[in-house]
Amino acid sequence: MPEEMSRPPAPEPADLSAWAPIKRPVFRMLWSTWLVANICMWMNDVAAAWMMTSMTTSPIWVALVQSASTLPVFLLGLPSGALADILDRRRYFIMTQFWVAVVATLLSITVISGVMTPPLLLALTFANGVGLAMRWPVFAAIVPELVPRVQLPAALALNGVSMNASRIVGPLVAGALIAGAGTEYVFVLNAVLSVISGFVIMRWRRDHAPSPLGRERLVSAMRVGLQFVGQSARLRSVLLRIAIFFFHSTALLALLPLVARGLHGGDAGTFTLLLASMGAGAIVAALNLPRLRQMMPRDVLVMRSTMLQSVSMAVMAFAPNAWVAVPAMVLNGMAWITCANSLSVSAQLALPDWVRARGMSMYQMAIMGASAAGAALWGHVSTLSSVSTGLLVAAASGTVVMLVAQRLVSDLSIEEDMTPSRQFKAPVAEEPPGVGNVVVTIEYLIDPARADDFRALMQESRRSRLRQGALEWELLRDVNKPGRFVEQIVDESWTEHLRRFDRVTASDVVLRERKLAFHIGEEPPVVSRCVVESLVRT
Repeated sequence: MPEEMSRPPAPEPADLSAWAPIKRPVFRMLWSTWLVANICMWMNDVAAAWMMTSMTTSPIWVALVQSASTLPVFLLGLPSGALADILDRRRYFIMTQFWVAVVATLLSITVISGVMTPPLLLALTFANGVGLAMRWPVFAAIVPELVPRVQLPAALALNGVSMNASRIVGPLVAGALIAGAGTEYVFVLNAVLSVISGFVIMRWRRDHAPSPLGRERLVSAMRVGLQFVGQSARLRSVLLRIAIFFFHSTALLALLPLVARGLHGGDAGTFTLLLASMGAGAIVAALNLPRLRQMMPRDVLVMRSTMLQSVSMAVMAFAPNAWVAVPAMVLNGMAWITCANSLSVSAQLALPDWVRARGMSMYQMAIMGASAAGAALWGHVSTLSSVSTGLLVAAASGTVVMLVAQRLVSDLSIEEDMTPSRQFKAPVAEEPPGVGNVVVTIEYLIDPARADDFRALMQESRRSRLRQGALEWELLRDVNKPGRFVEQIVDESWTEHLRRFDRVTASDVVLRERKLAFHIGEEPPVVSRCVVESLVRT
C-alpha cells in the first residue's frame, strides 16, 4: 500500500469564522434565548428610563435608573457566580429566567394600575437587576461548554452581537409601543417573552455531574473565588481596565434620555434611534473582530477603542441634531464592543471551568459596579453644571485614566495553561481525618547559592495554592540547616484539601516540575499532612 494511503486523514481545520458557533444546535438555541432575554432587558430599561423622564426632569433621578439596574450585579454577582459553579447550571439558569419574568409581571401590574412613582420605579428596576445579576454569570460559564476553545472568541463576539442586536430591536419595539399604545404594554410584552424564554431553556439537556466530595459551601466557594481572582495578575489587570472603561463610558448611556430630548426635535423616537445606532455600530465591529485581533494586540485594541469612545462622547456633548448624533453613536457602539470583547476573551481564557462562573461574575461586577458609580457621579456632575459638561469631563478623564492604567498595570499577555490535569493523585487517609484545618508541609533541600531563585519561584507556588483554595501559605527556612525549606499550606478541611487536587491545571504541573528541579536530596521532597486537633481546656 502506498505510504500516502496508509496515513490517517489530516484533521479538518477548525472553522474560525465569526458565525461558526451558530452552526452548533445547542449554542444556537441558547444564544437565541439570550438574544430574546437581552431584548427584554433593553425594552425594560428604555421604558423605565423614559417613564422616569415623564415623572421628573431631574438628571440625578434619570441617571439613577441606570444605577438601579446595574447595582444588583455589583452587590450579588459573587454569590450568584458561586451558586452557578456549585449548582446544576441548567436548573439555575431556568430559575433566574423565571425570576425576571415575575418582576416584569409586577412592573406591568404596577404601571397599569396607575400607582407608579419614581421611588417605586427604582425599586422594581432594582429587582429586575437582581434577576440579571443571577442570570449573567451562569450563562457566561455555560458558553465555553458549548463551543471548542478555538471558537470561544467568536462565541463571545456573538454574545456581543446578541447584546447589540437587542440594543436595536429592544428600543425600537419599546419606542413603537410607547408611542402607539403606552409604556405599560412594553412591560407586558417583556413579561410574556421572559416566560417563553424560560420554557425554551427547559428544552436544553445537560448532564450535571455532582462532585463526589459534595457541594461546596456557599461562603467557602465565594472565598475561593475571591482568592482566585486576587492571585491572578491577568484577571486583576482585566478587571481594572474594564472598570475604568465602563465607569466613564456609562455617562453617555445614563444621560442619553436627556441628550435625546435636547436634540432638535428630540422625542422618544430620537432616543430609540440613538440606542439603535449604537447597537448597529457594535454589530459591525463584532463581525470584524477576528480580523482586528489579528492586526493588533489586546492592549492596543483596548486603548484605541477607549480613545474612540471618548471622541464619540465628546461629539455627543455638542451634537445639535440627529444627523450628527447618529454617526457618533455608531462609533461609540464600535468602541464599546471592541473593548468589552477583548477584555472578556482575556478573562475567559484565564479561568478554569471549576471557578469560571465566579470569575466571570466578578468581571460583570466590575462592569456593573463601575457603571452604577459612574452613572451616579456623572448624573451629579451634570446636575451641578450641565449635561454637556458631564459628558466632556467623562470623555477626557476616560482616556487619561486608561493611559495611566496601561503604564502601571502588568501586561495582559501573561498566559497560563488552565487545562485540567489529573497528574496529582489525591491522598488517602489511613484514619478518619475528622474536622479541623489540614496542614500540609513539603520539605525541600536546595543549593543555598540558589536560595533567591527558589524564593522567587515559591511566590508563584503561593499564588497557585491560594488560587486552588488554600486558606494560608507560608515558606519556612531551617535556621540550623542551610538549604532546607518547608512549604506549608493550610486547608479549611480534609474535603477542601481533596478539592484542590480536582483543581490542578497543566500550568500547576509545570510549576511542580520547576520546583522539583531545585531539590537536591536523594529522595523526593517529604510531604506530611496533619489535621489540627481541637483540645478542650481544663
